[in-house]
Amino acid sequence: MNYWGILVGAVFIGFVAGIVFMVRCMCKFSFIRKLSGDRKWFRIVLGIGLMLIPVALVTFILSFVNAVVFFLHGVVFFLLWELIFLIVRKVSHKEFKLYWAGILAVLMTVIYVAAGIFMCVHVWQKNYTLTTSKGISPVRIALIADSHVGTTFGGEGFAEYMREIEAQEPDMLIISGDFVDDATGRDDMVRACEALGDMDLTYGVFFAYGNHDKGYYDSREFSADDLLNELQSNGVFVLEDQAVYIGDDLCVLGRADASTVPDRADIGYLTGQLDNDRYIIVIDHEPNDFETETAAGCDLVLSGHTHGGQMFPFTLMGRIFGNDRDYGYERRDNTDFIVTSGISDWELWFKTGVRSEYVIIDLS
Repeated sequence: MNYWGILVGAVFIGFVAGIVFMVRCMCKFSFIRKLSGDRKWFRIVLGIGLMLIPVALVTFILSFVNAVVFFLHGVVFFLLWELIFLIVRKVSHKEFKLYWAGILAVLMTVIYVAAGIFMCVHVWQKNYTLTTSKGISPVRIALIADSHVGTTFGGEGFAEYMREIEAQEPDMLIISGDFVDDATGRDDMVRACEALGDMDLTYGVFFAYGNHDKGYYDSREFSADDLLNELQSNGVFVLEDQAVYIGDDLCVLGRADASTVPDRADIGYLTGQLDNDRYIIVIDHEPNDFETETAAGCDLVLSGHTHGGQMFPFTLMGRIFGNDRDYGYERRDNTDFIVTSGISDWELWFKTGVRSEYVIIDLS
């Protein structure tokens, strides 16, 4: 089943139905009624204009996709307050001069969306402490995913976050895919790669591809080979169904992205080539292969891709999109899984029910 197709279809239907509903609501504001008088057609025109102003503003500042999200949130809050005041009027037998349902819906929409933007563009530190029965020296791992450089921050903004992460004194940095996006500019890509090369880490930076890294389109200012060359020239280990040993007791294995390389190597085959006395860290952009990764004897699997579910209620519904987990920590047998919400976002500037983060893992 094409869940993304269903989601897009549902959004489109909701958007069209929401336009009709919102025009009706806009016409209820007292200043619209006063301006239009008895001219019903003029009231509708003014209602349409009032509805379009915030949509146009968000489109101009961010994008049309973000404007649709803003608009649909408004529809939900107008429906909620319309229902509440319908009940209030039925119980109190009282009519209100002001359109309080609309006023409260506008306030709640603005506050809610502003909070969602803040949760997206502000980055928190998330800490985990893990233990293993394997005899390894303590190690601190930093994890990021879904930076989509050029969306909420450019190359220099990315560099600032890398300096913040470096201040936590990790031994290594792992990038679990979607480092760049289809709309990332070449200068931002180059600066972000340089920022990785500037980091002072004991073991270095390890990278596995996400579904956006190689680019879905040919309109980008750089190619997949350009990205690979910039990463490698800055000392980044780029792993695509490949592994590298670290010191005497660690191994990092980066998997090819499942959606762009459907015939990627089986995880059991990959781990079968490794020294299983080592602690095996797997980078897998999409968190949808937990069962086989557990059976293959992986010790720690680090993923992104989901953006933590992005927005409520999708934060509670992620499994319908084929993910084993949308966010956080899970342990299956002897395998630990961590899915990060990402340090940035793709296209949408809203996160509700989750927030942007980088992860620090203390392992011993």
